[in-house]
Amino acid sequence: MKIKAGLCLLLSMLSFSCWASERSEQAWALVEQGALLIDVRTPGEFSQGHLTDAANLPLSTVETAFANIDKDTPIVVYCRSGARSGRAMSYLQQEGYTQVHNGGGLEEMLSTKP
Repeated sequence: MKIKAGLCLLLSMLSFSCWASERSEQAWALVEQGALLIDVRTPGEFSQGHLTDAANLPLSTVETAFANIDKDTPIVVYCRSGARSGRAMSYLQQEGYTQVHNGGGLEEMLSTKP
């Protein structure tokens, strides 16, 4: 039974990593086409390292920070793991932003950087 559970865990990890790299690869393609690259982590996290050309608009400011960005602008959001960027993406989509993509986490984005 332990082998079966271990195999299931391994397969789920591999599936996640395939999905994760797919979303970050798509994010880079969008950035190369001119999408805004937004880091939604805290300013402290951002200062410890971020993607080149990324703007820091923390998740805690999402209700106001995007106010001057046209709702049809392509946007890629990322954070540490992809969770906060997922919440930012959902919020922005609810507010009418039409081209928002969750690139996932910083390490994930770095691992697929072209």
